[in-house]
Amino acid sequence: MSRTQVMLLGFVLLGRSLEERARLKASSDMNELLSLISTQSRLVITSSGSNSSTDVVSSDAICIEVPTDDIRVGDSLLVFPGETIPVDGRVAAGRSVVDESMLTGESLPVFKEKGASVSAGTINWDSPLRIEASSTGSNSTISKIVNMVEDAQGREAPIQRLADTIAGPFVYSVMTLSAATFGFWYYVGSNIFPDVLLNDIAGPEGDPLLLSLKLAVDVLVVSCPCALGLATPTAILVGTSLGARQGLLIRGGDVLERLASVDHVMLDKTGTLTEGKPAVSAITSLGHEELEILQIAAAVEKTTSHPIAHAIISKAESLNLSIPVTRGQLAESGSGTMAEVNGLLVAIGKLKWVQERFQQKTDLSDLMTLEQSVMHKSLQDSQSSNHSTTVVYVGREGEGVIGAIAISDKLREDAESTIRRLQHKGIETVLLSGDREEAVATVAKTVGIEDKFANASLTPQQKSAAISGLQASGHRVAMVGDGINDAPSLALADVGIALQVEGQETAASNAASIILLGNRLSQVLEALDLAQATMAKVHQNLSWAVAYNVVAIPIAAGVLLPNFDFAMTPSLSGGLMAMSSIFVVSNSLLLQLHGSQKKRKENLTYKHAQKEQ
Repeated sequence: MSRTQVMLLGFVLLGRSLEERARLKASSDMNELLSLISTQSRLVITSSGSNSSTDVVSSDAICIEVPTDDIRVGDSLLVFPGETIPVDGRVAAGRSVVDESMLTGESLPVFKEKGASVSAGTINWDSPLRIEASSTGSNSTISKIVNMVEDAQGREAPIQRLADTIAGPFVYSVMTLSAATFGFWYYVGSNIFPDVLLNDIAGPEGDPLLLSLKLAVDVLVVSCPCALGLATPTAILVGTSLGARQGLLIRGGDVLERLASVDHVMLDKTGTLTEGKPAVSAITSLGHEELEILQIAAAVEKTTSHPIAHAIISKAESLNLSIPVTRGQLAESGSGTMAEVNGLLVAIGKLKWVQERFQQKTDLSDLMTLEQSVMHKSLQDSQSSNHSTTVVYVGREGEGVIGAIAISDKLREDAESTIRRLQHKGIETVLLSGDREEAVATVAKTVGIEDKFANASLTPQQKSAAISGLQASGHRVAMVGDGINDAPSLALADVGIALQVEGQETAASNAASIILLGNRLSQVLEALDLAQATMAKVHQNLSWAVAYNVVAIPIAAGVLLPNFDFAMTPSLSGGLMAMSSIFVVSNSLLLQLHGSQKKRKENLTYKHAQKEQ
């Protein structure tokens, strides 16, 4: 009996050791992220206290090694090729390429020069760079990602709560089965099947008490509630860590579970399907100088953070126009902005909204001429159909609508392919935009969204209402956006997905449950694939845990003993129990192979479907 005890303890301890090693391997992606946080930095100090030189290191500068925790905002740091950038900041001098793959999932290095932003944890490849720190320590991008991933891994998926609910009664059931096994073989089984006492498990004297005890212990040992408990968290651990490596910041296992069952993806237009870098492509007016229209429009938009406002202001600044001071600015999200310029109220935004601000009504024929003129000039300027053009109208107190400005934004290179692949997966793609109908229809047609799923001139409230309507019909909805006007919809959707530019925190990224750090629309597909693969592993693990116990417990209880003269020993039961847990963890680790294999399979499937069409 002592040898059996030693073997039982040995198998259990071996299983625990292997299981712990597998768990550490499952969290290896997180360890890689943590290793990107540099502990030492090379601080640049000049005798004059100024670091404005265009040289990477000026002649009077000295460099000293200091702990990264001691770096403060505004400090200058020197980063040599091959070194990890220790803090978030901007390039103050130098030109190089930087590997940002661990943050964005994009394997190609990114060119950086003076003024470009860089993130902690990325690797400088080519030439020395002088960095001016903009955020340090726990405020750096990599630190926030690590913290958010750790929080995500601590959040249970609903299916995990189901497994936990089952595990409790399962333990009591096994204890009851163990007692029933002892009672059956001691009082009934050994009398009905006397030949079982000849088995080695009953000892040399064929003791029914020894037989019953061993079988009862086998039932306790072979049963494995650990496999049930590990089935979900190990898969979620690997899935969220893998997502972080691919530039997908996922805020919990519950997000992965919801995303895996999504059947509708709603998309914003500006900054989501388009690059989000709009520029003024044309200006027209009714009886005014075009520069005057641009000048007063820039004045109204000066304190607004919308991309269209930035485009108008940038155009005015590029022409060296003096921008008047405004008073009493009022902005209505999704509609327009109004302010007092030179003693008169000026409104800029959607045509209907601008007209409602003033009692003066512009002649309909003049409005049609104005729109046709600005669109014609914009088309000539862009020379490409791969642009989205938005027209904003300018109105002034006492005159009504006095001009129009066309803003063009290039479609993302991966917009059309992403939409097509989502549709190939059976997911409906819906366009929700606050832009005018003609612009939305053009974009929808270009990327392959049907007219009935292209919705224009929507306010943020109407976007939220569209999502609520689908959810009320039993659909699972994901919303993809990037701006403050998308925040309500991102928060309301089953899964909110935000594109993030240059590591900046926005209302959209704060409201979203998944952040695409690579700022690529195709990452929506990557997130969806990862969620489906992760939940597939969860279901495989749970199925294995249930099937293992359904088969192993009856065998441990002696169901094969009368006819096949086979019975487990406690040591064999301990080995099987340990291997069951190891199988679950190892199966979860196979998710790490998902990235490259899944992408190749998706590409081949899509190309095959295209050939069939």
